[in-house]
Amino acid sequence: MMLMNERVWGYVMAEKRVVFDFEVDFSNEGGIQGQKFRLDIDGDDISDAELADYIVRDMRLLMVKEVRILNKHIIEEAHKRKVE
Repeated sequence: MMLMNERVWGYVMAEKRVVFDFEVDFSNEGGIQGQKFRLDIDGDDISDAELADYIVRDMRLLMVKEVRILNKHIIEEAHKRKVE
């Protein structure tokens, strides 16, 4: 497994982050939103389904009915989380 910013053939790999808005609906009729949210990603892209799963898992959300990902784009920016 390659770590971010690892040298590959003499080149430094750029770190990527995804910037997006999201809406989460709960089965109990509640919901949350996030605007211009940023997350570290390991590759050059992430699917909406993977991103939705990550949000639910990382925020430990329960009773999720639907997740919508909006205005998603990838940027080159240093990762903020430490590698565990």
